[in-house]
Amino acid sequence: MTNSSWLPPEKPAELTERRIIAAILDGSFPVDTFIPAERELAEQLGVTRPTLREALQRLARDGWLEIRQGKPTRVRKYYEEGNLAVLAAIAQHQNHLPINFVPNLLYVRILMAPAYTRLAIQHDPKRISSFLQNCHSLKEDPVTFSAFDWQLHHTLTIASENSVFTLILNGFQNLYSEMGIFYFSHLDARDHSRTWYTGLLESIKKADPEMAAQLTEKIMKESLELWNKTNHRQAQ
Repeated sequence: MTNSSWLPPEKPAELTERRIIAAILDGSFPVDTFIPAERELAEQLGVTRPTLREALQRLARDGWLEIRQGKPTRVRKYYEEGNLAVLAAIAQHQNHLPINFVPNLLYVRILMAPAYTRLAIQHDPKRISSFLQNCHSLKEDPVTFSAFDWQLHHTLTIASENSVFTLILNGFQNLYSEMGIFYFSHLDARDHSRTWYTGLLESIKKADPEMAAQLTEKIMKESLELWNKTNHRQAQ
């Protein structure tokens, strides 16, 4: 486990980049409008112009901004013009998540998880079986369940032998962990996931990747329903 005190301090350009992203997400810099001129923005943020330029270039690279020589810098329609770096950045700004972001993310998981689970059971069933050995002795604790569930998905993507799945999943690790703690604070959610873990072990015993994929699709769909119900109860 990495000690947070060992992590290098955030560079000025990285901090500036995060602050601009937050301003875009909270509507301070609306989509399809122009951000302040470089000198003015640098003064507002309290950074040097070279630091600001570095941050702006990175934001342009990822699809947040459009920089045109001699013209104002435009906030792009990042959901249409951005890339996976935009998606990962949004996930790190949990205070500014669009209302449907987590349900949409869970829907994408419905589409992806059956595929990487099928491939994992095909290519490396022993790895998955070994990981699941202790699934029935997990502590009744949302932090434990969230960490275990994340690591299972991560292990499945690695065993699938398709690294693109892993890279996509890694972009949401922090958000997944935080939302997972909230989700697994409910007993019905923990019991539901235990059903998946048990079913995966059974599919491995039967050497049936398709069974694993079908079960995973079912469980992921039901997880989305549980998430929506949990959020509805929380809002009341």
